[in-house]
Amino acid sequence: MPGRDFRLTLYVVGGTLRIEVTDTRGDRLPYVEEAAPDGAESGRSLLLVDALADRWGVAHGPTPRKTVWAEVTIRPTGSRPVPSRSLTARPDA
Repeated sequence: MPGRDFRLTLYVVGGTLRIEVTDTRGDRLPYVEEAAPDGAESGRSLLLVDALADRWGVAHGPTPRKTVWAEVTIRPTGSRPVPSRSLTARPDA
């Protein structure tokens, strides 16, 4: 169906994860709606992006494309050791 193709791109630059979704519906610009009614199966995407991303926006590409992008700052968590488990037989086994 025309206008349903899209491309998802993820990449990290420095400490930022950038997420891009490009589609061929440049005539339909996204906007943040109020929360979707209970039971609705759509209408929450940009509400979630707006709440979770540090920044987001729309870049117009060659007609008819547009790219909706979001950036999230990656905070280092450090590595955590994995606890070791000893495998011992249980007395009741």
